[in-house]
Amino acid sequence: MSCGKCEEKPAKGKKTEKKAEKEEGKCVGCVEHYYSKLGVGIVKLKDKLAVGDKVKIKGHTTDINQTVDSIQINHEDVKDAKKGDVVGIKVSDKVREDDAVYKVD
Repeated sequence: MSCGKCEEKPAKGKKTEKKAEKEEGKCVGCVEHYYSKLGVGIVKLKDKLAVGDKVKIKGHTTDINQTVDSIQINHEDVKDAKKGDVVGIKVSDKVREDDAVYKVD
């Protein structure tokens, strides 16, 4: 399952890819699941992500800006993760499957 946001081409007359990337940041992954009791989103990474990075999680009804406070891989705390890893990150609000995760400056 993929959010498709990283590969998405804008329709004619819509925002250009560079303009959307400038507004949102670089797409680093896609939410695959959300554990509401833990407040944790499971994200499949398409690029590296580290504790302390600022991210924006964007979807149809989701729009969250936050700093990554913790990352876990297989229930083990890690400081950073690479492309292809499936990680759990603590999120400040509800996220949904297929929400895109962007790294912002």
